[in-house]
Amino acid sequence: MVWKQIITTGEVPMKKTIEKIRAEFSSIRTGRASASLIEGLKVESYGTVMPINQVASLGVPDARTIEIRPWDASQIKNIEKSILKSDLGLTPRNDGKVIRLSIPSLTEERRKELTKVVHKIAEDFRVSIRNERRQIADSIKKAEKDKKISEDDKRKAEAELQKVTDNYVKKIDEILNLKEKEIMEV
Repeated sequence: MVWKQIITTGEVPMKKTIEKIRAEFSSIRTGRASASLIEGLKVESYGTVMPINQVASLGVPDARTIEIRPWDASQIKNIEKSILKSDLGLTPRNDGKVIRLSIPSLTEERRKELTKVVHKIAEDFRVSIRNERRQIADSIKKAEKDKKISEDDKRKAEAELQKVTDNYVKKIDEILNLKEKEIMEV
């Protein structure tokens, strides 16, 4: 059926929105060590700029430490420079072979601030889902106007579209709740 195709095609950007919010939330520091905090870091290496995971292996030996093991020990200084230039606010410690980043615990005030930030981010992504829903609804109305679907099919499509939208908004809320718990953990 034409209307099911319209919804299925329109669902693709909604799925991408969910992936984007997960990526956005993974880069927010919560006081718990995670390699995703530094995965986006670029390092000048051998005359080019590369992602950190192409010059070193990343590990999390405990909840407060990120360990960076360069494949070539000569790259330690470049990796340290990149960390210091970044806005992570972390100071690297190096023993000549491994760089360790200690993740400080968050203050109560900072936790509340971060909670507000993640709520705003989640709302922006909800708005994005609603905008995508509006575009799909416009496609459904156009299909009815062009006589590709009947009025009954239009109603069914709109009801199905609302279910799909509600499902994606619910996923955003679930991701938000998980991130909020992670932030509020001491």
